[in-house]
Amino acid sequence: MTRIYLDHAATTPARPEAVAAMLPLLRESSFNPSSIHAEGRAARAALDRARHAVARVLGAKAREIVFTASGTESVGLALVGAARAAANRGRHVVTTVAEHRAVLRAMDVLESDGWAITRLPVDSAGLIDVDAFSAALRPDTTVASVMLANNELGSIAPIAALAAVARRAGVVFHSDAVQAPGLLALDVTALGVDLLSISAHKFYGPKGAGALYVRSGTPVAAQIVGGSQEFGLRAGTENLAGIAGLAVALELAQAERAANVVRLAALRDRLEAGITAAIPEVRLNGAGAARLANVSSIAFAGVSAATLLVRLDLEGIAASAGSACAAGSLEPSHVVEALGLPAHYRRGVLRFSLGHSNAGGETERVIAILPQLVAEVRGAAAVV
Repeated sequence: MTRIYLDHAATTPARPEAVAAMLPLLRESSFNPSSIHAEGRAARAALDRARHAVARVLGAKAREIVFTASGTESVGLALVGAARAAANRGRHVVTTVAEHRAVLRAMDVLESDGWAITRLPVDSAGLIDVDAFSAALRPDTTVASVMLANNELGSIAPIAALAAVARRAGVVFHSDAVQAPGLLALDVTALGVDLLSISAHKFYGPKGAGALYVRSGTPVAAQIVGGSQEFGLRAGTENLAGIAGLAVALELAQAERAANVVRLAALRDRLEAGITAAIPEVRLNGAGAARLANVSSIAFAGVSAATLLVRLDLEGIAASAGSACAAGSLEPSHVVEALGLPAHYRRGVLRFSLGHSNAGGETERVIAILPQLVAEVRGAAAVV
């Protein structure tokens, strides 16, 4: 049985071109970019090439790109670093309740250190209102963070409008864009952001490599200290191979974006149409809002997402739930809770996220298999 992978929003396999860029830097050229000898200078040149490549895709200056080990680290550096750098001006930060946990945990850290955090509610698509965001800004607000595309729902926030509001108020604006490369344009000037986070493994690059865009003049305090690497913002010898893989994967994601979006959107729309036509009592989360072309969040009434995922896995289909395990029991995720879904839908949210490996025959197989699985899971729940 050929398996179907529909969890690309969680991670993607490293593409061959990224691996090919990494291998020489793992084998014969794994030198320290901070060394001044010839080998070190060659490593520095490779690092510089990658930095310029990422900057071109983002419409940024090379010096505005800081390499990290992950999207999570990029988020933490951006939020905790920017908040601490501006502590003398104020200690209030604004975000939403539907952010990735990397953002929410960074907010928890700041809150425990004395910052006031405003976590704005979201609508049924997981989005905040621009006017509500503006009203939440205070004289002591220094940093705000809103994700570009929600990792569970795929809904796309009006980042340019939000960033413009923040800029007028003198607030540093960060966006978690981890889900966006290869699916949305990432020109930081058009977006108007001061800080933007990405992670290689979300766009067919390697795990263990991320990047943070830091607009020139934006104060950020380093969170990993001990050396002067990455312009003093991130100490530690750079993961040169991972960075090279990130840069190649990002360039290809940008080059292929237009065609990729058209193909994935067609697959997503067919998948949603087939599921909603064949299965009663389902809801498309975020329907009507602008969404990523590859993400579909569907709520099934009267179904345990965990049980349905196991049944799908046994059929060779890998998907994920809009929920997380806590204290040994499956509870709706913070994003699902924020949507205000009726109770009988909340525990049955599944996320299907498409990618390079998927084709029409795979979506048709899911459409053919899923109705019977849902009926069986609902039937078993009714008996209990």
